[in-house]
Amino acid sequence: MKPFEYLRAADRGTARRDAAMPAAAYIAGGTNLLDLMKLEVMQPERLVDINRLDMKSVETTGEGGLRIGALVTNSDLAAHETVIADYPLLSRALLAGASGQLRNKATTGGNLLQRTRCYYFYDTAMACNKRDPGSGCAAIGGATRLHAILGASAQCIATHPSDMAVAMLALDAEVEIEEESGETRRIPLREFHTLPGDTPHIETVLPQGALITAVHLPAPAGGTQIYRKVRDRASYAFALVSIAARVTLEDGKIAQVALAFGGVAHKPWRDPEVEKALIGKAPSRALFDTAADILLADARGQGDNDFKIPLVRRTLRAVLTEATGGAG
Repeated sequence: MKPFEYLRAADRGTARRDAAMPAAAYIAGGTNLLDLMKLEVMQPERLVDINRLDMKSVETTGEGGLRIGALVTNSDLAAHETVIADYPLLSRALLAGASGQLRNKATTGGNLLQRTRCYYFYDTAMACNKRDPGSGCAAIGGATRLHAILGASAQCIATHPSDMAVAMLALDAEVEIEEESGETRRIPLREFHTLPGDTPHIETVLPQGALITAVHLPAPAGGTQIYRKVRDRASYAFALVSIAARVTLEDGKIAQVALAFGGVAHKPWRDPEVEKALIGKAPSRALFDTAADILLADARGQGDNDFKIPLVRRTLRAVLTEATGGAG
């Protein structure tokens, strides 16, 4: 680990000012950042500790939703009675995401900013456009079991590791940020993370120095909520494929549906065309397979991860069958 300057922020304004320099980074739980610093994958010259800031509460909003402070830990959020009652897929995703020790430290804001677990990103001896833009991508043609089948590019085929973000995407979350200037705005989570394209080192639309202050969830939509994670082992492995689903039936037909996918792309993945194909239709295996066809129309494996394409199909069918009461 290389030397760095450590500053403890007493308020948000100080935090934003101290983090405005290009080589600065915020630290809260540090469950991902510190690992990357030890490996010299990330080498910030300044760490701004935000743990003393007032962003640790979960509050009901005037619209009937939730405002989740950026420093709420994954453990506290998973155990929150309103989350369990009204947003159960979020609680399940958090509990599937890591060990209890990690959940006790990891924060809501930090979870959204996790870096990929690509083997080549973590190994500084390997070429990685995400770590060193323009150096190449050693993953292409390498070991790709965990890698993307959707939204990848010739520059990067890595996947986003967060379970929480997949659940929040299905719940139509918005990310509240404070710009360096102090201006507050909200970004729909579906627009927060970016695809790799030619700039895989740019992973979100968050400007330098901007601070995630909270995540907003809309009022509960009702229906059936499911989070299913397929992984190599049950004990805290990253997803090969995960699906967060919200489904409401009316008169035997799908009235509302939201589907978000993890383990398949550089960002939590949601395809509105898949949901459009399901709405207004009676659940059936044929309908679920049609939805999978739409989702996977542009899917491309890299060899080791070719199995993900049929795995996504089977997992989607199973989730929709469960959510619609066995109709598939």
